[in-house]
Amino acid sequence: MLFISPTESHRGTPGHPSPLPTMADSMDIDDSLYSRQRYVLGDSAMQKMARSAVFLSGIGALGVEIAKNIVLAGVKAVTLHDCKQCEVWDLGTNFFIREEDVHSQKKRVEAVHSRVAELNPYVQVSVSTDVLDENTDLSFLKRYQCVVLTETKLSLQKRIDHFCHSQQPPIKFIGCDVFGICSRVFCDFGEAFEVSDPTGEEPKELFIQNISQENPGVVTCMDSRTHGLQTGQSVCFKEINGMSELNGTTHQVTVLSPYSFAIGDTSSFQPYAHAGIFRLVKMPKTFTFETMEQQLSDPRLLTPDFSKPEAPLQLHTIMLALDAFLEQQCFKPLTSSRSPCFEWVLSYSCINQELVRSVSRCARGCLSPLAAVVGGIASQEVLKALTGKFSPLQQWFYLDAIEVIQPLQSLPAEEFAPRGDRYDALRACIGESLCLKLHTFQVFMVGCGAIGCEMLKNMALMGVGLSRCSGEICITDPDLIEKSNLNRQFLFRPQHIRKPKSTTAAAASLEINPELQIDAHLNKVCPATEDMYSDAFFSRLNLVVTALDNVEARRYVDSRSVSNQKALLDSGTMGTKGHTEIIVPYLTESYNSHRDPPEEEIPFCTLKSFPAVIEHTIQWARDKFESAFSHKPSIYNMFWQTHSSAQEVLRVRIILHSMEGSFQVIKLLSRRPTQWEHCLALARLKFDKYFKRKALQLLHSFPLDTRLKDGSLFWQSPKRPPSPIEFELSDPLHFSFVVSSARLFAGIYNIPHSEEQLSYEAVSSVLAEVEVPEYKPAEKVSTDETVKKPDQLQMTVSSEEERQAISQLQKAISSSSVTPERLRMTPTFFEKDDDSNGHMDFVASASALRAHMYAIEAADRLQTKRIAGKIIPAIATSTAAVAGLVSLELIKVAGGYGFELFKNCFFNLAIPVMVLTETAQVKRTQIRDDISFSIWDRWTIFGHEDFTLSDFMNAVKVLIIPKYGLKQLFVL
Repeated sequence: MLFISPTESHRGTPGHPSPLPTMADSMDIDDSLYSRQRYVLGDSAMQKMARSAVFLSGIGALGVEIAKNIVLAGVKAVTLHDCKQCEVWDLGTNFFIREEDVHSQKKRVEAVHSRVAELNPYVQVSVSTDVLDENTDLSFLKRYQCVVLTETKLSLQKRIDHFCHSQQPPIKFIGCDVFGICSRVFCDFGEAFEVSDPTGEEPKELFIQNISQENPGVVTCMDSRTHGLQTGQSVCFKEINGMSELNGTTHQVTVLSPYSFAIGDTSSFQPYAHAGIFRLVKMPKTFTFETMEQQLSDPRLLTPDFSKPEAPLQLHTIMLALDAFLEQQCFKPLTSSRSPCFEWVLSYSCINQELVRSVSRCARGCLSPLAAVVGGIASQEVLKALTGKFSPLQQWFYLDAIEVIQPLQSLPAEEFAPRGDRYDALRACIGESLCLKLHTFQVFMVGCGAIGCEMLKNMALMGVGLSRCSGEICITDPDLIEKSNLNRQFLFRPQHIRKPKSTTAAAASLEINPELQIDAHLNKVCPATEDMYSDAFFSRLNLVVTALDNVEARRYVDSRSVSNQKALLDSGTMGTKGHTEIIVPYLTESYNSHRDPPEEEIPFCTLKSFPAVIEHTIQWARDKFESAFSHKPSIYNMFWQTHSSAQEVLRVRIILHSMEGSFQVIKLLSRRPTQWEHCLALARLKFDKYFKRKALQLLHSFPLDTRLKDGSLFWQSPKRPPSPIEFELSDPLHFSFVVSSARLFAGIYNIPHSEEQLSYEAVSSVLAEVEVPEYKPAEKVSTDETVKKPDQLQMTVSSEEERQAISQLQKAISSSSVTPERLRMTPTFFEKDDDSNGHMDFVASASALRAHMYAIEAADRLQTKRIAGKIIPAIATSTAAVAGLVSLELIKVAGGYGFELFKNCFFNLAIPVMVLTETAQVKRTQIRDDISFSIWDRWTIFGHEDFTLSDFMNAVKVLIIPKYGLKQLFVL
């Protein structure tokens, strides 16, 4: 676990902060909580984070998003600073403020403190309510590694940034704001900020086809694989035969083609023979930052939308004018189109009047989805500041939602006037009419995981689906809450573990906004539930939202949405990357209009006999688990469900003179262990089979000097010759394999065992009595890489094997050992997140042993778990950002906006980059000049029991011919 003291209630002031606790130098990471995030950040970054403290000022819409994300991430301590009281306005922007907080006139920071703190028991959350201004002694900030300011005047931001920049080492500074439809993030991490890993991408290992002996030497990739390198990067080499001088050395590359690169002079080296692997070497990079004061006049800007390349600089100028207005007038602008703010900004900035009018009119309001996006981005910058992991933002980022309000410019000022309720901040941006449309919306959301929780939060703040307006949010998710979910799925708490996600998320959303109408289901959306989620169900919806990892499930939901002509919002994340796709009837393509390339499958022959990389050994171990502990027990149970008794099976097989369909079952029955010692013996024999006999057999069939027809060596890259492993119980890896295997065998055979029987002494005593048969070579093995898995072919059984099987069954029957209990097994299904069940122990030890057998560098347990469990790396920052982007598009769907206003997005917060693009326009097939159709067009004719062809043709004439201006459709 991450060794940080649990959250305590700390109080303090900017001048006199509460003491921050000390922490042990070494720590373990609570993998059950942080497992998905560890794959994003890595352990070194996680540990740096866990030693860092953050000061966060301003707990409004943006501040509470940042607080949520960095506390979930697992920093050491966070001080929340805010001086304002809770207002009704906050109920629509701050998801941790409740109506009772407003009524009791609590300060915002006091209201949110306990709710932020319970997000992560390993993070210490303290509060400060004193004034932070131009007269405050800033020396208290020296206790923090990062300072984040929101809702802070620009002059004070500049003062605090200058202080942070001047410290040794510098205190990392982040300033961010949301003004209505516009937002910004500014970063200053000091004059020399070193980043250990600029991209976060895991370096690939690629096999070498050839290295030329010349100046410069040219390296060519095997099988025309693309190397993905850039000139100036460095690679290291290993396992090269011939030109061995390169092994263990690092060289800078010059890219020549996607498949080759130059590395310098190799003319004096030995000639290249065969084999070899190269790997990208990650080099640290130093980034230079200027202070905010220096950057104001000559900003370095990130451009998110290349259709508006001028927007970042324009927004920079406009928001500086808004800052000046706030400094002078000390109040946020009103929503009038000719407000003093508009006149001020216009005179200050000399920029397009329409843009200035839009920004200044909405500046008083707040789009909570925009705050979620910027909160995700700013939070990731906090984590970069604390860890040196990923490339930091240099130095300004501006994001606007101008498309949300473009169609609303002609509405009267009364539309945007406050009404004293929780939706005033939203109303100030989009108007009362569009708010009402959101309130009446009927939304179906599939999935209540990380994105689902964030979407529910956004919809609750915006008032989507209110009961008093006959709106509704229907959500469904069959999954139960696991501890690993708590790191990102922020609506869940430890007391919710093993409870349904959907009902728990619904209850948590109602705490944010009690006016919601939420119907929570526990179903999958698939053909099996089509009666429940019928066309009639879809017909009453306004919108479908997918918050799923499973691609096939998303495709099915998309097909149902298209067939029922409903808009769909799709999104997904992988680590720091995220994407959104907006699907609108008759305007855009659907999710199914494009398909990702299929995952490259590992050839069965490679898995079976010729692994080359660690992924091969991990997949082999995973397949062994499935075969031995899941598939075979399931087949065994299915067989005995359809056969009344062992005696009946024996009688029929003798009559038919065939064991077809029952051979494997009879083997399992006859060799079934009956006590724990038998399970250990079976595990020991499996060790010998997998890691000794397999190697001996391959080397017998293909000695090391074997050559192919063209004279080349059989055992050359990527084929690796195996080395037999002799069993040594004292080796921890050997012990782990045997014990985990025995536990799993005991589980499927329903054999009890005690903890004492798992001790080294007890296991050693049992294994000392196990007789391991002497190895005898079999016939030559096949190397045909087109061979399929055994269960995909009809297995043939020799007559001798049939006789043995019948004999074994007769013996079992005669000994009266074939009881009903022995005709049942308990299949085990792989569960990666429970370290107590031995599943990962088996896969990790089996994979590592096979890697050792083939001289492959083994993976650690964490990497093995990711590959074997097909874990998708995840972090709260990208989840919050992607859900915020989707929620902005939800507003446009509610408004019935045109095609040009919708935006898809791809981002990678690690680099950082964000690219907003137009949606893919629907393709139409032209029948003739004035007739075309697309995936959205449907001809629906309702018949009845006596419906005839004539009835059908008449219906076509009435419904379809007039629609397309046809005179005739059928000629009979």
